[in-house]
Amino acid sequence: MLLAVTHPVSSPFLVPFDGSFSVSGAPTAPSDDGGGKKERKERKKQYKDALEETIDEIRELQRTMYAADSHSVLLVFQAMDAAGKDGTIRAVMNGVNPAGCQVSSFKKPSSEELDHDFLWRVSKRLPERGRIGIFNRSHYEDVLVVRVHPECLGGQRIPGTEDMDAGALDAFFAQRYESIRNYEQHLARNGTVIVKFWLNVSRDEQRDRFLTRIDEPASNWKFNPGDVAERKCWDGYMSAYESALNETSRPWAPWYAVPADDKPYMRSVVADIFKRTLEGLGSAYPTLSKGDREEMLALRAELAES
Repeated sequence: MLLAVTHPVSSPFLVPFDGSFSVSGAPTAPSDDGGGKKERKERKKQYKDALEETIDEIRELQRTMYAADSHSVLLVFQAMDAAGKDGTIRAVMNGVNPAGCQVSSFKKPSSEELDHDFLWRVSKRLPERGRIGIFNRSHYEDVLVVRVHPECLGGQRIPGTEDMDAGALDAFFAQRYESIRNYEQHLARNGTVIVKFWLNVSRDEQRDRFLTRIDEPASNWKFNPGDVAERKCWDGYMSAYESALNETSRPWAPWYAVPADDKPYMRSVVADIFKRTLEGLGSAYPTLSKGDREEMLALRAELAES
């Protein structure tokens, strides 16, 4: 367990633990993004082929982890609208045994959830040992959406949060970051391996995807008029993401800021990080004791003669 906690998977997209991450310096596209149509088509095929190979490895690693029943893995996905969270989860988890995996989506909190602390609703959805849990949005909504729209705090009815000025708000969210760090460290100490992905889509690419949702009838259902209103808060969200990632990327719960303008590339990167995380667990199929093995062989002989 300590290996998984203290040594996150290396990647150029790993958010450093020293608070030096800058959204403006984080790429939204692969470094080799360019060339002609033929070159781009070939790269896309390479990314898809790499994803398929990685999925095969993930499938076997998940079986071993499920059988070992010692760790759980929690994958957290956060992103701006239309960055590709749903498609990435679907692509990366393709072929994984559904008996050992669960996906939870967190949207606007219910009245019951608002009557509890902000970590309560995600705690109920944590994966058991041997299982993979996926959060499509998460507890980070309370330091992202709520940071951009602090008026949401009114619905949470937290004592002392009425009419806070800018300084008081900063102090309030500093406490929330601390709560998240402590919460995630507690989970890590008890065998939950946490990997968090921010799918970093550019503003221009988001616009193009919104337009596609409007122009293509088969994609109309994906369009939400409210997404356009949130788009106007882009700078506020980028500031909130930068603060959240700097405050909560830690060895026991690292963030990866993955370029999201190229979906096949993004999915291949996420799958590779996930696969190497599973490899780092060192899971193995359980072995029987000598006594259990002898009992099994005796029962086999009995079955063979029946």
